[in-house]
Amino acid sequence: MPLSLSTINEALRSDPKGFVAECDAAYHENIVAAARKIAENRKRSGIVLLSGPSGSGKTTTSMKICDELEKLGIRSHPVAMDNYFHTVDPDTSPRGPNGQLDFESPFCLDVELLNRHMAQLEKGETIYIPHYEFARQMRSMIHGRPLTLGKDEIAVFEGIHALNDIFTGRNLDAIRLYISARSDIADDEGKTVFKGTWTRLSRRLCRDKDQRGHDASFTLKLWSGVRRGEKLYISPFKENANILFNSSLAYEVPVYATCVPELLHTVPETCTRREEVLEMREAFSHFEKLDPSFVPADSLIREFIGGGIYRY
Repeated sequence: MPLSLSTINEALRSDPKGFVAECDAAYHENIVAAARKIAENRKRSGIVLLSGPSGSGKTTTSMKICDELEKLGIRSHPVAMDNYFHTVDPDTSPRGPNGQLDFESPFCLDVELLNRHMAQLEKGETIYIPHYEFARQMRSMIHGRPLTLGKDEIAVFEGIHALNDIFTGRNLDAIRLYISARSDIADDEGKTVFKGTWTRLSRRLCRDKDQRGHDASFTLKLWSGVRRGEKLYISPFKENANILFNSSLAYEVPVYATCVPELLHTVPETCTRREEVLEMREAFSHFEKLDPSFVPADSLIREFIGGGIYRY
């Protein structure tokens, strides 16, 4: 069901702080419910698999679930599957239909090593989680992080391909979560004014600029490949999930309205997604703006706008 534009704007005009708190509390309830289900399953498996498309908030969600498990007396460990990327090799890396490197393919990951590590953890053995250097597109074991699961401890493997059958087939008892920002925002006539996919794109635009030094044109250039990868490699496996998470926060588009339109103004007219850029710019004009100072430091969207308590 879509979110209501008029409800969002009215809440921001009357009580922005309270509205933000209400939205975050609803998200936290999902975290608590997921943590309890994972806790109930820990005798069957010490592995949790968390997947979702780019910009879904997987990393923050995995950390929040681990925090909640700690409150239940269960020690837990978030594991970013991105660290299992192969070092990029033009001769062997997967390629898409256009002949370019397909960074969305699950076979960019070291499937064999991931499955072996999951199996070792279930047996109580020690693994060494590799470290991937994105700047150099290289995987290193030199700074590998040791991990052993003690009795009733949990490892949360988080990544876009976590629910793919090439991984989950080895862990039939693992709890599986699928997270995505799925809520469109509609006006009083039911017409969609802001798509859920635009929420994730806005998250990417903010993060790429502030944390990775990429401008909006660069992010948009990658977006087509990202969306293609979602349809091929991610969405088909959401049916494997035990828990479905909607990470849309009703107050976040008003936060992006303070900065994303400016980023979109820098996109040249030659951009292949120019029409979508213009549609997004127009869509933001329908929202009340919300100053980022209202966003708590532990909010999910701090993963994308920065200034949060978690380290990524």
